[in-house]
Amino acid sequence: MATEKENEAREFYERLKKELDLSTSWPSLYLFKFIVPTNTENILRVQDSFDCLGAVIKTTKSKTGKFTSVSVDVQMKNSQEVIDKYIELSTIEGIISL
Repeated sequence: MATEKENEAREFYERLKKELDLSTSWPSLYLFKFIVPTNTENILRVQDSFDCLGAVIKTTKSKTGKFTSVSVDVQMKNSQEVIDKYIELSTIEGIISL
């Protein structure tokens, strides 16, 4: 049986998919934005996830250096591909998807 947290995540992704389908013509350029605790492993995991997709990736450290913003511009085939990428990256400890 799914936990409440899993149900909330599933409902969130279902809503996001509907919104993406209504607002976007696919395939389309999509901007992913993440904030991760600053350490090389976290940043590389995000970057490696978009390897070979032709993504343009920009990273910016916070003023204190504790966090890094990662922006990824990449061509996505459809809304499900966007959702799958968010789910894949949600396993990174401390990641915040914007």
